[in-house]
Amino acid sequence: MYYYDHQMMDGWNGNSPWGWLFGLLMMVLFVLVAVLVLRYLAREWHKGNDGKSGETAMDILQKRYAAGEIDKKEYDEKRKDLKD
Repeated sequence: MYYYDHQMMDGWNGNSPWGWLFGLLMMVLFVLVAVLVLRYLAREWHKGNDGKSGETAMDILQKRYAAGEIDKKEYDEKRKDLKD
């Protein structure tokens, strides 16, 4: 009968508290890394889809004036407010 000696691995088997403690630690570490990766990906995705086009308020005001949505008086008032 062949007997394989497991003495070298006794610290990691089910008979020792270190085995389940190591497993629990690895599981917590894995979940923590997964959560951090998901948060990073969600933040990056949200940055790209926040609806901002990179235009300043002054750019929008000039476009509205050029399109005839506002008159000269309103344009001058709003431009003055933006510069203050």
